[in-house]
Amino acid sequence: MHLTTQQKKEIFAKFGGNEKNTGSTEAQVAMFTERINYISGHLKGQRKDKSAERALITLVGKRRSLLNYLAKKDIFKYRALIKELGIRK
Repeated sequence: MHLTTQQKKEIFAKFGGNEKNTGSTEAQVAMFTERINYISGHLKGQRKDKSAERALITLVGKRRSLLNYLAKKDIFKYRALIKELGIRK
């Protein structure tokens, strides 16, 4: 993975409340978004990398299901999260 342990802790601290709260929905969506952005950049240069393409599609689906859950649970947190991460809906 391209993220260091320190970068992961910063993401979890920012979106999950503290660095040990790795299970919160917001933190997981933020981590998926980082991975999606990295794989998207990789695929711009390596168009024939089918395993990365499949991983990207899987991650987007997982993020979408977590966002749907968050929208049902708390619409205000959902709106704030997609605005902060720059995700379009």
